[in-house]
Amino acid sequence: MPEEFRHIVRIAGTDLDGTLIVAQALTGINGIGTRLANVIAEKAGIDPATRLGFLPDGKVRRIEEIIESPLKNGVPSWLLNRPKDEGTGKDTLLIGPDLELQIKSDMDQMKKIKSWRGYRHSYGLRVRGQKTRTTGRKKKALGVKKRQVGA
Repeated sequence: MPEEFRHIVRIAGTDLDGTLIVAQALTGINGIGTRLANVIAEKAGIDPATRLGFLPDGKVRRIEEIIESPLKNGVPSWLLNRPKDEGTGKDTLLIGPDLELQIKSDMDQMKKIKSWRGYRHSYGLRVRGQKTRTTGRKKKALGVKKRQVGA
């Protein structure tokens, strides 16, 4: 254990809270969920219940290595957020701004080919089959106005 506690730990370009346990703190990185965070902690040889601020620099570097190349470090491919990428055909894990940029380019591609999902995205409607009769209203008058009686 290191002598001093770090309140902020930087992993993969994201500042994480050192007071949280490792598995919970890793979910603060955009693109890493609870299950993947637990697997990363297990592959790094860290107890997921330890506080992130108490980890030595070597363990933090090990976590970053696993995030950079998860398949080489034994993370199953079904846990990755980009399985069989259309461009490369490989399973990849995208995190942070790379993930946001890829999602935006995917939506632009759907709009360009005029798929149903692209149409729904471009008009700001629900994409995944939700009802739209009463929910999802934005910046419009809600309900029905009553007439004033006797005026």
